[in-house]
Amino acid sequence: MSAAPPLAACLRPVRAVVFDTDGVLLDSAGLHAAAWQQAFDACLTAAGEARPFDPVADYLRHVDGRSRLDGAAAFLASRGLALPPGARDDPPGTGTVAAVAARKEQAFTALLREGGAAPWPDSVRLLHALRAAGVPCAAVSASRHATELLSGAGLLGLFAVVVDGRVAARLGLSGKPDPALFIEAARRLAVPPREAAVVEDAEVGVEAGRRGGFALVVGVDRSGAPGHAAALRRRGADVVVDDLGDLLVPGAAP
Repeated sequence: MSAAPPLAACLRPVRAVVFDTDGVLLDSAGLHAAAWQQAFDACLTAAGEARPFDPVADYLRHVDGRSRLDGAAAFLASRGLALPPGARDDPPGTGTVAAVAARKEQAFTALLREGGAAPWPDSVRLLHALRAAGVPCAAVSASRHATELLSGAGLLGLFAVVVDGRVAARLGLSGKPDPALFIEAARRLAVPPREAAVVEDAEVGVEAGRRGGFALVVGVDRSGAPGHAAALRRRGADVVVDDLGDLLVPGAAP
């Protein structure tokens, strides 16, 4: 059995790592974007808005990393659509922010049934390296599906802690850019944020890691969207990578 690849210098001082899930650990951001496109385009059509939701630019700017309700409200506000907030049990539709969020949930659940989400190979490699180095890891997500997705991808056993949307709702934790999700994960790992790292692909998530006082904030830019890496740096990323293998010593054996 080959030796675990050593960690890059930026990770060696930290005692724990907190990972975002969608887009960092799992190739699921595209599923979320497609589901949002279905929900938002129906809403935009109903409002007579000709310009559709952009699943790259609009997703990254307004939705990525946020809870469903926060993401729906942020995008609709960007188009000047002042829908009433509605109630959390509103059925899927276009009349309230909650109804649009429910429509997204319905679409995402259908897409999940079609095939789930695969893990990013570079993330798996880094997780195994951290485990070999004795560094505990947590997975964090605004999505209520995160634990299910991690289990389906065979990654759940690599995490000492998972703080997903269900946990956040139960504890009343605020969504990103508030650092509450990350701080709760660090608390459960029994490591203070000043001794832990955050790995995030969303601008609001990077900001949350910075605001939470984490020792290292790593931005992940898998999008290829112009300016996204720079935006991650502006929001507080210490390091930005497009492959988590960059957090291992170059040339290390897999």
